[in-house]
Amino acid sequence: MTGVADSDSAMTTEAMTTERPLVTPAIPASAGGLIFDRKGRLLILKPVYKSGWTIPGGVMEADGESPWEACQREVREECGLQVRSARLACVDFRRPRPGRPGGMRFLFDCGILADADFEAVVLQPEEISEYRLARPRVALPLLSGPIRRRVSAACAARRVVYLEDGRPVSHIR
Repeated sequence: MTGVADSDSAMTTEAMTTERPLVTPAIPASAGGLIFDRKGRLLILKPVYKSGWTIPGGVMEADGESPWEACQREVREECGLQVRSARLACVDFRRPRPGRPGGMRFLFDCGILADADFEAVVLQPEEISEYRLARPRVALPLLSGPIRRRVSAACAARRVVYLEDGRPVSHIR
């Protein structure tokens, strides 16, 4: 609604603002990276703060950090790897639930790194206890439900995938 009055409405922009202020939603966002070795194995991490395995990634900083910048930073912080290029593989909208804020999840396919890169992995001990390279079919069951669905969809697609709660949305190609 633009606030322009027509013959049926005399509401002004000022009146609309005082009656119902525009509220910008605060939607948390995070970004993660799919990183593979030359044998096609996926890098997965064992976090110390939750059960199961995950992929490198985390919450975007509120200082204006972009999803790609967050992916690069989180990969560097959690395992010491530098990712310099990627393609956006998946965007997943997570609905809020009691005790969980929901938000947007961006997943980047960071491609294949050299064996020497994996030999230089340095884990962030406050967050990550170990890492593993595993074929996707082996890695997927180790990942939590939402991450597993997101990674599975991204690995199966050759284009960006849009998901809601980790599931494809009908009528969106």
